[in-house]
Amino acid sequence: MKKNRTRLIIAFILLIVIVNALYILDERKQVIITQFGDPIGDAITNAGLHIKVPFIQIVHYFEKRILEWDGDPKQIPTSDKRYIWLDTFSRWQIVDPLKFYQTVRNETFAHGRLDDILSGKTRDIVSSNSLFEIVRDTNRKLVFTEEYEESSLEGVIEEKIDFGRSEIANKIFELSVPLVAEYGIKLIDVKVKRINYVQEVRTKVYERMISERNKIAAKYRSEGQGSSAEILGKMQRELDQIESEAYKRAREIIGKADAKAIKIYARAYNKDPEFYEFLKTLETYESTIDKKNTLIMTTDSDYYKFLKSVK
Repeated sequence: MKKNRTRLIIAFILLIVIVNALYILDERKQVIITQFGDPIGDAITNAGLHIKVPFIQIVHYFEKRILEWDGDPKQIPTSDKRYIWLDTFSRWQIVDPLKFYQTVRNETFAHGRLDDILSGKTRDIVSSNSLFEIVRDTNRKLVFTEEYEESSLEGVIEEKIDFGRSEIANKIFELSVPLVAEYGIKLIDVKVKRINYVQEVRTKVYERMISERNKIAAKYRSEGQGSSAEILGKMQRELDQIESEAYKRAREIIGKADAKAIKIYARAYNKDPEFYEFLKTLETYESTIDKKNTLIMTTDSDYYKFLKSVK
């Protein structure tokens, strides 16, 4: 019974030793083996199952893949005294794990060194170049609208660049590569992510933009009011002309109708003057006599002539 227990204990201890002596390295990682804090041998980069001295040697894993550094936006003055916020980012890779471990130990400290190096070189390069160089990338001719050119308070500035934003980023990259190589790091690239004015300058820029837009809007409103007055005047003239022609045409139609009516009345009167007189008298009665009015006539009145004949 004691032998079985002893065998189990020995087997368990052997299992722990074996497990501690073996480690698996995948394709995304590379390792450094240390013994009592000191590196042992070169970096191991081949994926697979590997052996180390159990309990004494420790495995330190590092990334093989390309990593990203994203710096904080920094306020930097340009050579022409324009203060801007500049935001940059970079990609980097651990190519010498042994040197990386000996100098910075881990990615957290590596990011601190990258902050110092890249931010310092960025400040040096930006402060020695004008804002125009940093903002623009080519000497492509700037195209402005006619309204902007007319409303611009300072006019359109034509300025040539010698380097441009991409070349400045490349310069930061070239100066930083040998510095980061001391830490076993390979710098892949450095790019400018965003450029912006500081708040005070940004406010002035916005105010100028608003002023220019207001001037353009006032110009459009003035032109619109002039066109509106012209259109309304033309419309009123056309309307007056139409009304005049319509009135003239209506008077001609009424005149022709009146003439035709007079001819009809004349023919009717000539055929039977007494009957025509009777009809016209009845029409007169209808238009002048009602329940509210009182009509006083003499017996010899022509108006009363047909009433006297009624029996």
